[in-house]
Amino acid sequence: MAAYMSLKKFSTMDLVVITMMAALGIAIKPVVTPLAQIITGPLLIPGGTVAGGFYMLWLVLGYGLTGNKPGTALLIGLVQGIIVILQPFANHGAFSVISYAAPGLAVELVYLFLKGPRNPASAFAGGVAANITGSFLVTTVVMRVVIWRLPAVPFLLMLLTAVLSGGIGGLVAYGLLTRLKKFRAFGRE
Repeated sequence: MAAYMSLKKFSTMDLVVITMMAALGIAIKPVVTPLAQIITGPLLIPGGTVAGGFYMLWLVLGYGLTGNKPGTALLIGLVQGIIVILQPFANHGAFSVISYAAPGLAVELVYLFLKGPRNPASAFAGGVAANITGSFLVTTVVMRVVIWRLPAVPFLLMLLTAVLSGGIGGLVAYGLLTRLKKFRAFGRE
């Protein structure tokens, strides 16, 4: 695992992209989550399940912008977790590192087989993996909801919402990635 996460394989530009994606993911969260909660509140669905697709897209986008380098999404999640711990608000202590890194790890596992967000389907899959992982962790650990005690309908509604939102976030990431590559942003073609 140490060889897998070696920072030597990342260029300075890759590390800048990783840091930017981590910062953008954190910056968008306080804007998107309250808007999502307006819609999800009456349905008794956690707002983060819907909003998660929009702040998980940075994991998929970052992975693509670094040229599909393994370890990118996990690094983005770790950087986010560390930044969140340093903030005086909206953090869950040391669990923040886990709750932010786990979706990155889920993206890494998906892209171990799919080789990155090379097409809309793989970008969709990366977004779904990240959002389901994040939604499950926050629902079970932070909100202390015992999933197997939930009635089937709310559980399935939450799961389907996480899949749809995460997938849409992955597709948005793919669209942004395609545009940025077209304009040769970050020195990528």
